[in-house]
Amino acid sequence: MASQLFATKSIDELHEQESSGNQLRRALTATQLTLLGIGGIIGTGIFVLTGVAAAQHAGPALALSFILAGIGCTFAGLCYAEFASMIPVSGSAYSYSYATLGEGIAWFIGWNLVLEYLFAVATVSVGWSAYAVSLLEQLHIHIPAALSNAPFGPGADELHIVRTGAILNLPAMAIVAAISAICYIGIKQSAAFNSVIVAIKVTVIVLFIVFGLSYIDTANWHPFIPPNTGVSGAFGWDGLVRASGIIFFAYIGFDAISTAAQEAKNPQRDMPIGMLASLVICTILYVAVALVLTGMVNYRELDVAAPVALAIDKHAQLHWLGIPVKLGAVCGITSVMLVMTIAQARIFFAMARDGLLPPVFGRVHPKFRTPSTGTIVTGVSAMIIGGLFPVKLLGEVVSIGTLAAFVTVCIGILVLRRTRPDLPRPFRTPWPWFTCIAGALVCGYMMYSLGVATWWRLGIWTVIGVLVYVLYGYQHSKLRAGVVTAAAA
Repeated sequence: MASQLFATKSIDELHEQESSGNQLRRALTATQLTLLGIGGIIGTGIFVLTGVAAAQHAGPALALSFILAGIGCTFAGLCYAEFASMIPVSGSAYSYSYATLGEGIAWFIGWNLVLEYLFAVATVSVGWSAYAVSLLEQLHIHIPAALSNAPFGPGADELHIVRTGAILNLPAMAIVAAISAICYIGIKQSAAFNSVIVAIKVTVIVLFIVFGLSYIDTANWHPFIPPNTGVSGAFGWDGLVRASGIIFFAYIGFDAISTAAQEAKNPQRDMPIGMLASLVICTILYVAVALVLTGMVNYRELDVAAPVALAIDKHAQLHWLGIPVKLGAVCGITSVMLVMTIAQARIFFAMARDGLLPPVFGRVHPKFRTPSTGTIVTGVSAMIIGGLFPVKLLGEVVSIGTLAAFVTVCIGILVLRRTRPDLPRPFRTPWPWFTCIAGALVCGYMMYSLGVATWWRLGIWTVIGVLVYVLYGYQHSKLRAGVVTAAAA
């Protein structure tokens, strides 16, 4: 079994798999991929997690946290771009790991990507619910708190889960159901829907920045980096890094682009463009929003699920901006769920194609040409999780799973440069010994900064994954059965 864990698939075999059997429709251009990335990046990170990260960890230095997270993500993005141009197949970091580090690592990454995307859909649905409820309140429509909040949440020690008194977060569950239906219909329709929403939310963010500038009180920026309270991760440098780990969740949209490689018209050219362009655009917007938000409202008041809405409501002169911004936030967060649902279903598709998950997960709808079963499973699971748990707990779990995948991708580039230097690379990661190592170290440092409770949850998720692999994946692996020939080490 030990040798099987490090057995790899050749790049040629990955391409053969992609060109045979169940086929997804190639319909996405570089522009649509960039918009898909922006759709996945701008959402909960900017509209929801900014408040939690500023109030509990970074204060006004949240802007620096976004820059740190953006640096780590840029390094990882350059590595992703090389992989995506060289191996333009569905499955993202899972497929890349299978070609470089072996089946065992590929399973670990694939399982973490399930954690990343599935829990991301649930996390974002909770943020969507908060903004939708706030918007409806402004329209004089009241949703009872018991039906719009999580019934469970972390205890004081963050290790235990306690009851909150709420019944269920129904708006969160409803939006996941609607998004899953859109994704079930088809990738082309999903991309068109996403493009419209991206235009709306970018416009709204620019409006918030432009009009919010006049209401900045620079006193709210002092001290810019609040002193540490004596608790690890509570302000100071520790808090700034902890905040960067939490808001790293905001950057996973560019990762989702790589899962749609099989549906890109010209993946070798378009995938790197889509990833890096969306990353640069969104980092600039994130830093600007963080500065305006913490300038308009004291960071201590931002510990809410809808911080941008709070900042607008605090200033009566901006009341007119409330409805369009909240509507834009609702639209923006909706597009994130769309991108993450698309990504998760395609991770299931790739793993089922390799025999590591039951074949039903690799089923493609005969009419819509989408991974239909994976979409349904993603939707139902995210509905349940989003209806039961709060945004902070879910957000940190997503971040640590994402960071683990990014560390592996950075290492994978170095491995492949030594083991397969002959492979054509339409895009090459610049200064790989610096970029890859720096990416792995920065992402690993942000992982380290996340709390003990988050590591415990990652450990439990990993144990469950090991059991699934041992009891099913290893037994049904097509690589092990000889259907796919292992590449020479």
